[in-house]
Amino acid sequence: MDVTVLKGKAMERLLLLLLVWLGTANIGQAATLKVCYDQWPPMTIFPSETASERGVVIDMLEQIYSAKGYTLEYYEVPLARGLAMVADGTCDMLPEYLFSKSAETGFVYASQSTFSYPTAFVIRRDDPWRYKGIQSIQGKRIATGPGWDYSSMSADYQNYIDDPDNLNFIEVIAGSDDVIERAFRMIKQRRVDLYADNVLVLQYVLNKLNLHDELQIVHPGLEKNLVEMPIFSTQIPPQKRQQLIKIWDEGRLAIKGNKQQQLLKKYRVTFAE
Repeated sequence: MDVTVLKGKAMERLLLLLLVWLGTANIGQAATLKVCYDQWPPMTIFPSETASERGVVIDMLEQIYSAKGYTLEYYEVPLARGLAMVADGTCDMLPEYLFSKSAETGFVYASQSTFSYPTAFVIRRDDPWRYKGIQSIQGKRIATGPGWDYSSMSADYQNYIDDPDNLNFIEVIAGSDDVIERAFRMIKQRRVDLYADNVLVLQYVLNKLNLHDELQIVHPGLEKNLVEMPIFSTQIPPQKRQQLIKIWDEGRLAIKGNKQQQLLKKYRVTFAE
């Protein structure tokens, strides 16, 4: 065989091996998105030995970024720690944080919200009460968590909770993971009268505790929806950060209607868009 032909074939083999090696290297160096998140079922859930689910929002995040070749690495932490980890660059992003027009340090918001949640109240099944503005909660015993802020949904409601004159009507439930479940049980036991939250959270906890015969979710909720947004670390180089935000914004817009309902259905919750 001609020496030139042999050299040509050897070069072809070398090129093929180089392409295979580069492909393997790219797989090994797949982009990783480091995600901090806190426990807020069914939106974000810490997996356990008996349940691997991470919640509606994490399922959505996984769907959006894995389609673009990203591997997601999770840090399950309390919210305050998650915010600090995003600010110092340990995490690239946190998928849900209360939207505020005030300037924040350490992160920037995406353009598309994770969700704009309608709120509702949970009360006893035999209670005819309905929310009709701040005057309607006068004399009601209200459950809440330490430092929880409702002002983006209703400034009047937050002011009522903060007012020292109402101290005897506000039950602040200490704890980290089970505050909402304890609020439900306290309503059942008639120790408090009502609790307000994201309607999906209320549905999930009501199903989990199987208290449909004792408690009910009622509307209207507070005056405004709860808008939660993904945040991205300012420690990420600007061009890369903008690309990550673009992937989220486009991906979230694509998950509407039936696709969104399918994600919610997995956790036995729903709401109208």
